[in-house]
Amino acid sequence: MSLNSFGRLFRVTTWGESHGPMIGCVLDGVPPRLALGVGDIQPFLDRRRPGGSRFVSQRREADQVAILSGTFEGLTTGTPIALEIQNQDARSGEYDDNRDSFRPGHADYTYQAKYGIRDHRGGGRASARETAMRVAAGAVARIILGPGITIRGALTSLGTKQIERARWDWAATAGNDFWCPDAVAAAEWEGYLDEVRKAGSSVGAVIEIEASGVPAGLGAPHYGKLDADLAAAMMGIHAVKGVEIGAGFAAAGLSGEENADEMRAGEGGNTEFLSNNAGGILGGISTGQDIRLRFAVKPTSSILKPRRTVNMAGENAEISTTGRHDPCVGIRAVPVGEAMMACVLADHLLLQRAQCGG
Repeated sequence: MSLNSFGRLFRVTTWGESHGPMIGCVLDGVPPRLALGVGDIQPFLDRRRPGGSRFVSQRREADQVAILSGTFEGLTTGTPIALEIQNQDARSGEYDDNRDSFRPGHADYTYQAKYGIRDHRGGGRASARETAMRVAAGAVARIILGPGITIRGALTSLGTKQIERARWDWAATAGNDFWCPDAVAAAEWEGYLDEVRKAGSSVGAVIEIEASGVPAGLGAPHYGKLDADLAAAMMGIHAVKGVEIGAGFAAAGLSGEENADEMRAGEGGNTEFLSNNAGGILGGISTGQDIRLRFAVKPTSSILKPRRTVNMAGENAEISTTGRHDPCVGIRAVPVGEAMMACVLADHLLLQRAQCGG
């Protein structure tokens, strides 16, 4: 399997399978002499790990990260950083019934078509278990970015339920199981998702990610656009089916006057924008405004309700997926989206320094 890496100067390569002995990643391009220890990475993994509430997979993984290389006496050395997480609670026997049939909505069929072999245990490499290493990589990326850049995410819709933006409160995201910025909506979502979960079904979600403090000038015209790389990074997350930046698809319904982010001279010679329909990026280059994007996550494909499918012999079959699965995979996608934002921004920050200095 090729193409397990992303990034140019800050380059992330992940490896491992859902039910293998461990998963891991290798980070190339991390500058030397940055303070880095397990304590800088683990809090972000704790936000993503399963078993945190009744609304996510009940697989019990500690997701304790180990730093295998690339640091000395608490500082990065500039050499590749290898990170590892042991898999401790894989119950492969729960997937025996899926060995010979393709689960609808999963990558079972396409992996078999491409490679002629697949790991049926939890989806193998196609499992969202892999995203734990993206979160670990994102924690390192945040150190490269420094404390001046803040990245945060929120769940803005769950199935058919949406937040009320007038009640948006970033502080509320830490006070519920959904990373929801609307405490009233979060309370309503509990009963809604309980019903979905008990029915053996699942729902999708929309996640919003914001990066504040990003300097103007990151990104490059045409084939190195910051928004293009961000869109690719989000689309590369498991189960993501759509990405929009700034006003996104709503921009198509605006007039030119409404959509244009007007500018005025600010204090100290700074330029101030009067709106942010562009999502903090113009011509593929950051404007210095907050970078805002949203991505849509499809319903979890592993559900108890029987679905029609075909088996390895090409015969019609019926399948229901047992095991421990998220009734809404979008909940744990919030820290993953934050991590991918961090990785892309760190890569572009290093590219900017390489070309323009600073």
